[in-house]
Amino acid sequence: MSTSTDDESSEDRTMNIQPSSSAGGVFSSRVSPRRAPTGGNKTTDPKEMDLEVASISDGPEMEKRDFHSKQVFKGWTLALLAYQSLGVIYGDIGTSPLYVFSSTFSSEPSHEDVLGAVSFIIWALTIMVTIKYVCIILYADDEGEGGTFAVYSLLSRYTCSYYAQAKLVRHDPRHTNLVKMQRYDTNDLKKPNLMTRNIMERSAFIKWTLKIIGAFGVSLILAGKRYHQDSHSNGVLTPAQSILGAIQGITVVNPNISSSTAVGVSCAILVLVFIIQPFGTSKIATTFAPIVILWMVFNLSFGIYNLVHYDASILKAFSPYFAGSFLMRNGKDGWLQLGGILLAFTGVETLFADLGAFSQRLVVAILACIVASQAVITGSFQLLSQIMKLSYFPQIQTYHTSKTVHGQVYIPLANWLMMIGSVIVTAVYNNTTALGEAYGACVILVSFLTTCMVTVVALIVWRLPVYLVLPVFLVFALWDGMFLSAALSKVPHGAWFTLMLAAVLTCIFVLWRYGKEEQWKAEESDNTPLSRTTVLRENKLLLQNGSENSILTPISGLGIFFDKSGMSNNTPNVFLHFIQKFNAAPEVSVFLHLRSLSVPTIAPEERYSVNRCYTYSVDQNKQAIPNCYRLIVRHGYTDEIVTPDLGILVHDLIRSYLTSQNDSKSLENYKEKLDALDRAWSSQVIYIVGKEQLKVPAETNILRQLFLWAFLWMRDASRTKVQHLNVETDRVVEVGFVKKM
Repeated sequence: MSTSTDDESSEDRTMNIQPSSSAGGVFSSRVSPRRAPTGGNKTTDPKEMDLEVASISDGPEMEKRDFHSKQVFKGWTLALLAYQSLGVIYGDIGTSPLYVFSSTFSSEPSHEDVLGAVSFIIWALTIMVTIKYVCIILYADDEGEGGTFAVYSLLSRYTCSYYAQAKLVRHDPRHTNLVKMQRYDTNDLKKPNLMTRNIMERSAFIKWTLKIIGAFGVSLILAGKRYHQDSHSNGVLTPAQSILGAIQGITVVNPNISSSTAVGVSCAILVLVFIIQPFGTSKIATTFAPIVILWMVFNLSFGIYNLVHYDASILKAFSPYFAGSFLMRNGKDGWLQLGGILLAFTGVETLFADLGAFSQRLVVAILACIVASQAVITGSFQLLSQIMKLSYFPQIQTYHTSKTVHGQVYIPLANWLMMIGSVIVTAVYNNTTALGEAYGACVILVSFLTTCMVTVVALIVWRLPVYLVLPVFLVFALWDGMFLSAALSKVPHGAWFTLMLAAVLTCIFVLWRYGKEEQWKAEESDNTPLSRTTVLRENKLLLQNGSENSILTPISGLGIFFDKSGMSNNTPNVFLHFIQKFNAAPEVSVFLHLRSLSVPTIAPEERYSVNRCYTYSVDQNKQAIPNCYRLIVRHGYTDEIVTPDLGILVHDLIRSYLTSQNDSKSLENYKEKLDALDRAWSSQVIYIVGKEQLKVPAETNILRQLFLWAFLWMRDASRTKVQHLNVETDRVVEVGFVKKM
């Protein structure tokens, strides 16, 4: 990996981070099937293994394959995704007419008002869906991911000056090298664009504002309507709104059906919708697609029939004159009714939110609205996955449901919480009018936030001239503002609930992010190279204790240390604290780093990277530490790495590495290393994991203490227990250490 060497005074110069080949080269060696050595107290039967080992000789750990990249689909795969998208995304947009009317008019409207409302709907769909989202917003994806948080992530990759004060987003140290930074050279930006980027990079206020906006956008989608990718408003209210609207439609045909019956049936259907989520997006979408097609055909057929037999003059609504006349004629009342009309295009947000799950390129009403609910649920999973990647939420269990489309995920905890929330909302807001008021503000608010953030993307990422970006921004900002002002008038009548819920979720996201940043700062003191913690003297490893050094006593066995960072220059925290506490080290030590990539599987020839660990001798010569290795395992979401046979795998990989490094001139040294490895493995295999405990210093001010205590409570409740490590429990050693935040 190469980076620019700009000094601090030239922070505006380019910082290119490109994958490069390792210093020592990369090679593969084929290992013939064999049985692992037996002996000692091993209780697991050895397995025959056929492995290809990639060795990196003390070079950079990162390669192009480690970066997340956009998937591109063609041919029949693209056709299948297009078909499946009908069963998720377009069911959301297509069912909007189910509740627009009841949310717009509280009494029977005049013919002129219907004509004006339809004109507004036509032009709202044209401007919001076709022009704004399809032609502009969908191109602001972050390597194929959509939503307001994806836009925030995209901006962070293009405003990434290497200096701490100029980073828009601070990434988890473990994932820093997995993020593909693409900051443009100063000379590649026009002056207004460069000024915009400089302001963003240097202003702490703007950084925090963008953090809050990104989190608030996700919260709005999750909390209320089906809108864009980031809002809790989508995940809870949209299913309730869609299904309740369809069920209430039956009461128009059969007035004998009571309101309580409609609510009860709606709740039952909602539970069913969430129960089927574990089947995965692909299977659900394939099943739902015919329902949407049938719904669309019915809409088209009945529309043509009504035009022919009743009133074809409604086609005049294609003229924007009638939309303007509607506002002029009704004044304030017409402006307030925009809050209901905006529900006609709320499904457009799923186009962006579900981007990662797909790609860029009556009784029937009840079935169709179930599909509409699916769009929001799927989008919520995508959004939660995104915020976890940027450390705005604890890492909860996530399942990838497709080997073809890497972005299709299922999150059990989110699914069941949204189910409970949707059922409660359906029971509380027992009519679609109340629900429309509750989430209308959320929908248009996310749209407005998206407009603002994509405008910045246009300047910094797309590098468009400001004289082109500014007029377009003003047009869409005024358009969003018109609907937003009308929707906000509904806050006292129900919208306060979803806004309050979104605000609570935002606080949780921002609190977790604040806590993680404080945790990273506390852990920085341990990010020291091996050369500063150890030293070699007469081929023996010593622990550096200030001006004194102490010899580390060798412990029989193979010690596998789980290394979170995977950085070649750093001492793994667990190893550092182990040797400090016991003043000893295993006879053979392996620093194991598991590098999770967003692909289904990694081929064996690309999965494993082995290299030696280096430090300095007492005379300051760089030397390899005897019997100490680093092992990086790249794995996809279907690969199972940590198994009871992990010790056998590690032994065979190190042995293969030593075999590939064999030189006839150092045959004796080579045999000595192999003998040491086999002897250690036969003696015992122990897995050493770190257990970090964070403490809040007593001298910290009370407000910061409250924030950090809340974070630590969430961290303790969500962290993985050692019992979940799928290795032999009696071989696991936990090394505890305390860090002050």
